[in-house]
Amino acid sequence: MLRTLEERDIRFVRLWFTDVLGTLKSVSVAPAELESAFEEGMGIDGSAIEGFARVSESDMVAMPDPTTFQVFPFEGGASGESARIFCDILLPDGSAAWADPRHVLRRMLAKAAEKGFTFYTHPEIEFFLVQDGPLDGSVPIPVDGGGYFDHTTHSVARDFRRQAVLALERIGISVEFSHHEVAPGQQEIDLRYADALTTADNIMTFRHVVKEVALSQGVRATFMPKPYTDQPGSGMHTHLSLFEGERNAFYDSEDPLKLSKTGRAFIAGLLVHAREYTAVTNQWVNSYKRLFPLQLPDRITESPAFVSWGALNRSALVRVPAFGKPGSARVEVRSIDSATNPYLAFAVMLGAGLKGIEEGYELPPGAEDDVWSLSPQERKAMGYEALPENLAEAIDVMSKSELIPEVLGEHVFDFFLRNKRQEWEQYRREVTPYERQRYLGTL
Repeated sequence: MLRTLEERDIRFVRLWFTDVLGTLKSVSVAPAELESAFEEGMGIDGSAIEGFARVSESDMVAMPDPTTFQVFPFEGGASGESARIFCDILLPDGSAAWADPRHVLRRMLAKAAEKGFTFYTHPEIEFFLVQDGPLDGSVPIPVDGGGYFDHTTHSVARDFRRQAVLALERIGISVEFSHHEVAPGQQEIDLRYADALTTADNIMTFRHVVKEVALSQGVRATFMPKPYTDQPGSGMHTHLSLFEGERNAFYDSEDPLKLSKTGRAFIAGLLVHAREYTAVTNQWVNSYKRLFPLQLPDRITESPAFVSWGALNRSALVRVPAFGKPGSARVEVRSIDSATNPYLAFAVMLGAGLKGIEEGYELPPGAEDDVWSLSPQERKAMGYEALPENLAEAIDVMSKSELIPEVLGEHVFDFFLRNKRQEWEQYRREVTPYERQRYLGTL
């Protein structure tokens, strides 16, 4: 690695880490300082990072993870190429910081490993491309008028997806495929499956790369779950699987759906605890506008707002895709959005699934109907409970959970609830353009 830095004349190495809310942070160091950083880490002020530490305990250490070293050749130019390394956050005594989202996920992966499992994830990441402009709350202008799978031609962000995919693959992030999504300006890029920690690192890198490529083309990429009232939102449907060595633990050749008892219990765990972890997988006020949109006859939303599962059913919260090979057995969680903290989201979904396996949860019958098309009475009769309908309800349900604090750790759990309560209070006090438009002239 040090040889690569010298040979390619790389002047800056960025040490990356993530706060509790999923915001990417970085410290730049000169290559000459990197060797000591690997030995001793880089001191940071944890009190300045969302959720890391109080002022009285602010000293923390960013310890580079050498397995994540990557040169960013597309960021070259007059200043030369740059490189990045993800860091684990440690306390001054060398122990792991409980507030580090990477550590939260590592703990859950270690728990899965104790049971003989390796956890793999594969995300389908949706986002919007909009014309660059003021961030004053006005409705953004999409870069195109395309729809689902359209081959769009436009003057701005020309061939954006090709440039983004090339940039990702140049830094070792494998892309399965990409296409235009349902709404104008909406894109989807699917990453190839990998172990959950690698995938979470890749998602953080993906967001950075996509935004950089967009800016280079004079537009803006946003992972906001629901930028438009009358268009679908951006989700991050995520495929999950457990392996025991080389064997897919979700596969059973004798089952009608080829789904093993382990796979069924894992899905049951995802369903039983779905309402409890929704505040993590859908952590913003805006997330619930995507989950509970205005249902329009000419719009495809596929937003899974009710606790159900099904084979091939895209209205279900958890879907079992058709798979041709034993190694491809997996389940897909469709509620999660692309603005989540991937480390925490993967941790709580894994925790819920493992709980289902540990406790032997029974999987209820699968949903065969379009769950959205059912009446509230029909959904209630069939046992399809709604996810929390807003952030306030989500944090209330999460606050009563026994599983989620166990997965996140008390520090992250408490900070997350405090932060999200503040966000809801700020939102609840805000007088919106909708209210002024509806009431100012008539009341």
